[in-house]
Amino acid sequence: MRAQADLGHHPDVRAALEHLMSAGGKRIRPTLGVLIGKMLGADHAKMVTLGAAVEMLHTATLVHDDLIDGSLLRRGIPTLNARWSPAATVLTGDFLFGRAAKLAAETDHLPLMKLFAETLTVIVNGELTQLFSARGVVDRKNYYDRIYAKTASLFEMSALAAAMIGSEDESVRQTLKTFGYETGMAFQIMDDVLDFTGEQATVGKPVGSDLLNGLVTLPAIYYAESHPNDAEVNLLTSGGWGNTERMETLVRSIQAGNAVRHAMDEAVEHIGKALQAIESFPASIERDALVDLARYIVDRSS
Repeated sequence: MRAQADLGHHPDVRAALEHLMSAGGKRIRPTLGVLIGKMLGADHAKMVTLGAAVEMLHTATLVHDDLIDGSLLRRGIPTLNARWSPAATVLTGDFLFGRAAKLAAETDHLPLMKLFAETLTVIVNGELTQLFSARGVVDRKNYYDRIYAKTASLFEMSALAAAMIGSEDESVRQTLKTFGYETGMAFQIMDDVLDFTGEQATVGKPVGSDLLNGLVTLPAIYYAESHPNDAEVNLLTSGGWGNTERMETLVRSIQAGNAVRHAMDEAVEHIGKALQAIESFPASIERDALVDLARYIVDRSS
């Protein structure tokens, strides 16, 4: 990512990228693609380029997400918009989108470039849906559609793009697309679980922050389904999610019940489907690493 700012661009771009890189990150999406590519014998240089494109696209979406949500912390450090103006933050995100697209083009694979563009469209459309029609909504389809657009679509694209470079077999491509989808859905569900169970210093944002912003995630859906007459649930769904004190009461109620465990069980089910998808591939170091990566998603604490 740092190298992408060293090409005659504005010096503040480098400062912004240095700040974004200092936040760290798991780099799961590019790792997923590189492992799949290596398992299939894909060209290593193309896989590294693809991984960089995926991570840069992901980082760009985070920059814009933080600005839209007004988030001041990510991964425990100030967000870009906490330090820069909204205009500068938007333009930095746009720069990252542009560089990500250039890197994707350097794979010299037209169908992959189309997939890359389509995935970006899905992500942006999901953000628009979340912005205009998701606050206070207790609905499973709404939730699953949101987390597919927000997270699973990029996991799915990373896996499928790697398979497109590494294999001409359509069944192999679709199998690995499934692996990406299932791991992505599990990843976001676990993120939503950690929003209730993690420590702020570890997760990097206030506990229960999604619900405090009116976003109903899977633990809250489970709680609402089993407590339809809960006063705080009714307040949430009637537009009262801006009442911080009442929403904090709802967060504590969700933490105290079984809703979090039920959500975790769903994440585990998705990982089970992911592992089932790749069990027919020949044994290899890369397949074992993909198995470990999938299991890590539901075992992590941040």
